[in-house]
Amino acid sequence: MQFTNKLSRFTTRLLPLATVAFFGGITLCASSANAQSVYRPSQADPFAKRRAVVVVTKRNPKTNKVVVVKPAPMPVAVPDVQARIDRYKAQKVSAMNAQTPAPKPVTAFLLDEVQVTGIFRTPRGYAAMVEATPIKLSYVIYPGEAFYDGQLVAVEESRLVFRRVTTFSDGKRDIKVEVKPLRKANAVTDGMTSRSGAPVAPPPPPPPSSTSSTTASVPSSLPE
Repeated sequence: MQFTNKLSRFTTRLLPLATVAFFGGITLCASSANAQSVYRPSQADPFAKRRAVVVVTKRNPKTNKVVVVKPAPMPVAVPDVQARIDRYKAQKVSAMNAQTPAPKPVTAFLLDEVQVTGIFRTPRGYAAMVEATPIKLSYVIYPGEAFYDGQLVAVEESRLVFRRVTTFSDGKRDIKVEVKPLRKANAVTDGMTSRSGAPVAPPPPPPPSSTSSTTASVPSSLPE
């Protein structure tokens, strides 16, 4: 009788512990299975070729310790003009297909590739005529027009104010203000070309004067 009572009390105490251990084991197995099934992508491409990392070091003369020198950021290389023109044409076709405003042609040119040929007033305010020197074409621009490496900020009476943006290899950008004056008229190049583009004929030579003709007709009386 006493043995039966002790066995029943032992079983009663052991049952909750067994239940907790059973459900705890099931939860642990489920969590481990979920952890194994989660895909964790690799940070590096296993098929990409590894590039050699060049580390520049120098010794500090004061502390006599070797210090790693970080390379100075360099400006990002600018594509050639034909590549930029092809990029503009692709953007224009994409904008036409999407029925959105197309970019202006001047977005394909650098600030160093344009010259200010005229400034005039319009109902919208001051505007400017610039010539793209690589292709010898002129465009009318207004404040806010974007270029490949900058933007037109203001049009004044005798100059244009631009904002030049230089992008570096580390992602930083350097912004500077640049002023382009109105190109002065050249009497040689502007006078030799008409509005239609045909060369202007030079003026005819002046007629001989009467004095020179008279002198040429009178024979010389001096002996040879």
